[in-house]
Amino acid sequence: MRLDQWLWAVRLFKTRPLAVEAIRGGRVKVDGAAIKPAREVKPSETITVSTGSAQKIVRVIGAPTSRIGAKLVAQYYDDLTPPPDPAAEQVAQRERGTGRPTKRERRQLDAFDGLDAYLDD
Repeated sequence: MRLDQWLWAVRLFKTRPLAVEAIRGGRVKVDGAAIKPAREVKPSETITVSTGSAQKIVRVIGAPTSRIGAKLVAQYYDDLTPPPDPAAEQVAQRERGTGRPTKRERRQLDAFDGLDAYLDD
C-alpha cells in the first residue's frame, strides 16, 4: 500500500491530499528519511508525523485494504509517541480569567511555538 493511502486509511490524516501535502512538505518521515507519497509501506517501519509542535511516532504492523474505523486502528500500527511533558504544557498556558491575549502576547506565543518546533528537529 502507498504511504499516502496508508496514512489516510489508519486515520492519521482526514484526506489523502492532506497526507500527500504533509509528505511532500517533509513533515512525514519513514525511519528518519524523507520519502515520496507513492512509496510502499512495509511492516516494522517507523513513521514520524510532525504537525505544528506535536509529533506522532508509529510503527507499521500491517496495511488495511481500505479506510478503517477508529476502533480498528490499533491492529495496523503501534503508537510509539512518548507521553507529553506536563512541565512544557504549563509554560504555554495562560492564567484563567485573564482574557484574550494582546497582540504583543500573541506574537510572543507564536515565537515560542516556532522555537519549540525548531528544537524538535
